[in-house]
Amino acid sequence: MFRRRRREQQEQVAEATAQAPTRESGPWDADEPHPDTERIDLGGLRLPHNPAFDVRLASVGDQHVGVVVLWEESSLQLQALAAPKSSGLWEEVRAKIKNAAKTLEEREGPFGAELVGKVTVEGSDRAARYMGVDGSRWFLLAVVNGRAAVDDELAAAFVDFIKDIVVVRGDEPMAREESIPLRRPNDQAAAEQPEVRENPFRRGPEISEIR
Repeated sequence: MFRRRRREQQEQVAEATAQAPTRESGPWDADEPHPDTERIDLGGLRLPHNPAFDVRLASVGDQHVGVVVLWEESSLQLQALAAPKSSGLWEEVRAKIKNAAKTLEEREGPFGAELVGKVTVEGSDRAARYMGVDGSRWFLLAVVNGRAAVDDELAAAFVDFIKDIVVVRGDEPMAREESIPLRRPNDQAAAEQPEVRENPFRRGPEISEIR
């Protein structure tokens, strides 16, 4: 009896260990162990819940291709792309960005190499910070504009946000650098429970669209 109980305890410990995150922080792949916290399910991305952030979907035509987070006179743009199994995309994408914007400088950040400087948008210079993360068959690009691009203290809130994002690549074949599909959270809620009309996210942000 005691041997069986001990074996059951060992199995429970082994199972808990297997489910524990192997890294201190993300972004996480949906198929790897990650903290079970409240997140906004946008399909290809699951975003941590922060009531201070204004989260919006960026769309091209009828397709949602990215996310824009607004906070404290700053913005965080997120885009998840399909990547090949053999290699990541950040080194290549970083070289393209740096070649297009000569004023950007490379430095080490919380996710490795990143680009910081000024970019010209509609004739005016704007502070920008580019961060990239290579995952399992996916690549996440994060671009910070505004005050947080030059203020590390402000940027910390965006960095913490990125560290708890879950990327859902899926098993479908996708072209290299193709945008991982996103959707509004209430679209899924309506599909699963058409009779429920209230917001499924307690104190959650309104998800609007940018086209």
